Amino acid sequence: VQLVESGGGLVQAGGSLNVSCVAFDDGSMVYDMGWYRQSPGKGREAVAISGWDGERIIYLDSVKGRFTISRDFTKKTVHLQMNRLRHEDTGNYYCYEDTSPGTWGQGIQVTVST
Repeated sequence: VQLVESGGGLVQAGGSLNVSCVAFDDGSMVYDMGWYRQSPGKGREAVAISGWDGERIIYLDSVKGRFTISRDFTKKTVHLQMNRLRHEDTGNYYCYEDTSPGTWGQGIQVTVST
């Protein structure tokens, strides 16, 4: 399995960005997918996770109401729409698929300027 991320970039505080991830694999299994981030000086944290059934969604408390995760199961993609971005949202965002063992994308930078 390979996860390829796109999007991200630089935006002013209050702005919006989108990050997307495509899972390249040959299997038909469906797994939980989501986004983690690592900010400078901090450990990696889960930002938004979408369950394999598309019903169970979990958000980091600080992004609730601002970020929205969505999936396209036919295209094996997961998206994270980030609105009302804050400087503290700055970090490297990683796509994750809960295969066994888990699979990580290479990471994509999101920078929110003050």
